[in-house]
Amino acid sequence: MEIDLPFVWAGLIAFSVLAYVVLDGFDLGVGMLFPFYRREEERNVVMNSVAPIWDGNETWLVLGGGGLMAVFPLAYSVVLTALYAPLIVMLLALVFRGVAFEFRWRVRNKAVWDWSFTLGSLVATFAQGIALGALVQGIEVESRAYAGGWWDWLTPFSLLTGLALVVGYTLLGACWLVMKTEGAIQEKARGFAWYTGSATLLLIGMVSAITPFLNENYLDRWFEWPTMIFSVVMPLLVLVCVYRLFLGLERGADHQPFFAALGLFVLSYVGIGISFYPYMVPPHLTIWDVAAPDRSLGFLLVGTLFLLPLILGYTAYAYWVFRGKVREGEGYH
Repeated sequence: MEIDLPFVWAGLIAFSVLAYVVLDGFDLGVGMLFPFYRREEERNVVMNSVAPIWDGNETWLVLGGGGLMAVFPLAYSVVLTALYAPLIVMLLALVFRGVAFEFRWRVRNKAVWDWSFTLGSLVATFAQGIALGALVQGIEVESRAYAGGWWDWLTPFSLLTGLALVVGYTLLGACWLVMKTEGAIQEKARGFAWYTGSATLLLIGMVSAITPFLNENYLDRWFEWPTMIFSVVMPLLVLVCVYRLFLGLERGADHQPFFAALGLFVLSYVGIGISFYPYMVPPHLTIWDVAAPDRSLGFLLVGTLFLLPLILGYTAYAYWVFRGKVREGEGYH
């Protein structure tokens, strides 16, 4: 049986991006919550909750971006040309944020690096959301090249998706702190989770209501049989996650809110995938239009099949080693 290599690679790229969202999302969310903890001891605990794992989380971003360039070069060319501004801003923000992890522990005046950590997290998240919104609303392509303008990425819809991602990542960060901390830090995080959970649900609803009307293909996918079944199933699954999220917060559970919030993100991501398929650059270029030759895809797939289990193994091992609560006086100093 012949393997559809472009389809396989589309699945691998999608998995890499999803892994980045669910793993680095709470990491960025913790950064955005950082200034709400005023005591130095609390800030140390908050940063230590993600310090051992943040750089490993971003491995998935490298894998997704590098894989896109190698196996879908046309998509890489078009998307980067269309979204240069938000993507460059995102990368610069991630650099400042990463530097803050190392410098904060070694200087007396920590204010600069505290704000680098916070603003880097906020700007990177907002830029990711804007880029996502711009991709969802569609990219103009003519003769296999970007045909839009410099500011096409900046629209009310992309600003809405940017805000939605900021609030959603903050929810993940709050739920992560609920799971990883205790005492006053945990209680404050639980309060943040209530507010950001409600706001995330509202913003998901707004984005979901607008998206089908951005593109005729999206509208057909969600409201024509048989794919319209997703229009019933997906909202029901979202409601289950929302119920588990708020139930866990009300009952004082440590782990349930975090995994319920992750479920919301996974379902939202699946919803975007349902809308996109089979396009890699909607509404013009499909997965097969932008793929490299099968010989190249096959060669790269062999290496990836060795690399991917190593990344998964390293990630699982890191989370296992640093499992449990983070307390004052523990971690990196």
